[in-house]
Amino acid sequence: MNDFSNRITKLFGIEYPIIQAGMIWASGWRLASAVSNAGGLGIIGSGSMYPDVLREHIRNCKAATKLPFGVNVPLLYPDIDKHIAIIIEEGVKIVFTSAGNPKTWTGILKEKGITVVHVVSSSKFAMKSEVAGCDAVVAEGFEAGGHNGREETTTMVLIPAVQQAVKVPVIAAGGIATGRQMLAAMVLGAEGVQIGSRFVASEEASSHINFKNEVVNAKEGDTQLTMKQLTPVRLLKNEFCNQVQEAEKRGATVDELKTLLGRARAKKGMFEGDLESGELEIGQVSAILDDILPAGDIVKNVWKEFMSGLANPVKLV
Repeated sequence: MNDFSNRITKLFGIEYPIIQAGMIWASGWRLASAVSNAGGLGIIGSGSMYPDVLREHIRNCKAATKLPFGVNVPLLYPDIDKHIAIIIEEGVKIVFTSAGNPKTWTGILKEKGITVVHVVSSSKFAMKSEVAGCDAVVAEGFEAGGHNGREETTTMVLIPAVQQAVKVPVIAAGGIATGRQMLAAMVLGAEGVQIGSRFVASEEASSHINFKNEVVNAKEGDTQLTMKQLTPVRLLKNEFCNQVQEAEKRGATVDELKTLLGRARAKKGMFEGDLESGELEIGQVSAILDDILPAGDIVKNVWKEFMSGLANPVKLV
């Protein structure tokens, strides 16, 4: 049994301060329960789910693990009120919100005894999240996949800035896939890490095998932050990403970009495996991933490397 303990492990009731990000088209109940069963905090990504599908995933996750798990709710998606109602009805104890104003739902969730964490890309929004009543914040750097901050602040800069700005625990995200990267984030002031891309390349992730293979084959420079006029998102470069970049270069309007994005573009890429015309959201850290592993092994590997680094720091000579 691990004897490590800090504010994050106590807040969630978990063994390791390792949180799996709630990624659309990748984070279903199989992944969430596997991470929780391994000692981390698994999260169901509700952004790609209809309300009835979310309810099914929550129930399946409860059947697959007796340990804590959460639900991620991107506030920019439709049916948020229905998602929140289902989360409350099903007795989910932990909710991560992102891509929106934390004031909207935090109070309602807290009244139901739910632990609330909000994802931020700046110290300004971290402070707003704290005022809104959030129990912790995820400080997500520019390296991260999926929806991202317009400021393009890197994790190395963001973590200490947020840690100085708020009193609630800080969870680091963006560019973290290994125990050494986790150790670096903790040295900078984080009390836990949220990991996304590494868990996309897991056996339990619901994303398509074509996408998983593309992730582990990625190299430095293969991702690009795009669509800053809408909601910034980091993508693997492909035909769709090239179309977006060309549209942005010629000064396309927001409406033109929305038309180009269309409907179900992310589903086409990440869930159905269309590597050219689909949207492939992933972080820069994909460049150092080279295998697809069981989620439980990922948790154990990250923790083992973190503890090894903690016990044997680099000697300065």
